[in-house]
Amino acid sequence: MDRPTTRPHSIRPAWRKLRRNPGAMAGAVILLLLLLVSMLAPLLVPYDPTQVSVGPPLAPPGHRHVMGTDRFGRDVFSRIVAGSRLSLPMGLLAVSFALIAGTLLGLVTGYFGGRIDSWGSKGIDILLGFPPIMLALLIIAVLGIGIFNVIVAVGIGGIPRFARIVRGATLAARENVYVEAARAVGMSPLRVLLKHILPNVSAPIIVLATLYVGRAILESSALGFLGLGVQPPTPEWGTLLSEGREFMRHAWWLMVFPGLALFLSVVSINLLGDYLREVLDPRLKGT
Repeated sequence: MDRPTTRPHSIRPAWRKLRRNPGAMAGAVILLLLLLVSMLAPLLVPYDPTQVSVGPPLAPPGHRHVMGTDRFGRDVFSRIVAGSRLSLPMGLLAVSFALIAGTLLGLVTGYFGGRIDSWGSKGIDILLGFPPIMLALLIIAVLGIGIFNVIVAVGIGGIPRFARIVRGATLAARENVYVEAARAVGMSPLRVLLKHILPNVSAPIIVLATLYVGRAILESSALGFLGLGVQPPTPEWGTLLSEGREFMRHAWWLMVFPGLALFLSVVSINLLGDYLREVLDPRLKGT
């Protein structure tokens, strides 16, 4: 009977704190607008994003083409809006892959310890020795070019960071009395992990996932910029930047507008990530 009435009260303090944080509020609004643009892209684009000669080549921003055209006469605004349907989901899917795999690895190594922890920690340390973009390039070299391979490559680069955070939290959580009590009554390790440990290590996972989304979007776009991600004529923000770099002096809009879309998405996600860290990290609640 009391459950429906207590839940809204647990949400209201977080909502009030969000409203008092102008940076987080701005990030939430910008991110919501970007997600709406991504979902409604087919309704928002005035031209087919892959159709050539919808305007004069390299036309500057104007009334007909608000963000100008590229060298093939394609509408830049339409291509950026259509590109959001790939750039944002690729980052989210890569983080989801890294979160699931890294959380499982961290839970198993932290809970069981011994040789499992030793070998798992060594594997995590080896992966952490590679810069994420270099690791992604190596994986792309093995798997080949493609959207799915970019998601896997960027996701694998994030696995060791999630695994390290979850392992540390699991090492602390497994010493709690309720975990020892669950073991004593014969509860299986899987149930202990899912019912008692995972809920108690979820806060740092959520914070890290939110902060890593922006990084994943940047890394996916960087691979597209290098020609290893989405292939032309399909629009994607990194690919758009790559296409515009040779015209940077004469057609600034080809670099500025895709770069601005990347900037807004990453900054909005990071602002929200900082807010979630303040709310969920117990070490910061008293500050």
